[in-house]
Amino acid sequence: MAPVKHRKIVMLGYPSVGKSSLALQFFKGDFPKDYEPTIENTWSKTFVMGSDEFELDVVDTAGQDEYSLLPQSFIFGIHGYIVVYSVACSRSFQIARAIHSILVDKRGKCLMPIVLVGNKNDLPTHCREVKPEDGKKLAESWGAAFLEVSAKDPERSKLIFTKMIEEIDRVERSFDEEKKCCVM
Repeated sequence: MAPVKHRKIVMLGYPSVGKSSLALQFFKGDFPKDYEPTIENTWSKTFVMGSDEFELDVVDTAGQDEYSLLPQSFIFGIHGYIVVYSVACSRSFQIARAIHSILVDKRGKCLMPIVLVGNKNDLPTHCREVKPEDGKKLAESWGAAFLEVSAKDPERSKLIFTKMIEEIDRVERSFDEEKKCCVM
């Protein structure tokens, strides 16, 4: 087997969109019964995907808004971002846009591995404020992957992190291809 690949990922989003619930489901196979605001947690797990083994470090952040200042530790040394919003909260979708703008301001307009996640898609239809096509369209405008999930579903929660690894690899390959270009 190839050497273990280390990946550091940051989860960002408006408060109470389910960032911690998604992380808890993936890392511990559990869904929290009660809401407890997160200050910041880092989760670690060895994850096998295909023939590759990954050591994932995932920073589960406190909720952000459009005025949040992202610390340098969320910008440098990060392999990818999971930006989460609640399909039942249009404000959280607006904040996802703002978070992306902040990332672009801090990192520049380079290709960034991002998975945009619409969480809480298990809620009744009448609770929905953000349509799946709106999330998909936003992700496409960023050049990002998009998923709608419920943190109650272990398989969909796992898919977020699988998709994140795929996005990191896709972006890294595109940088490798650029390096192979012939400059005249």
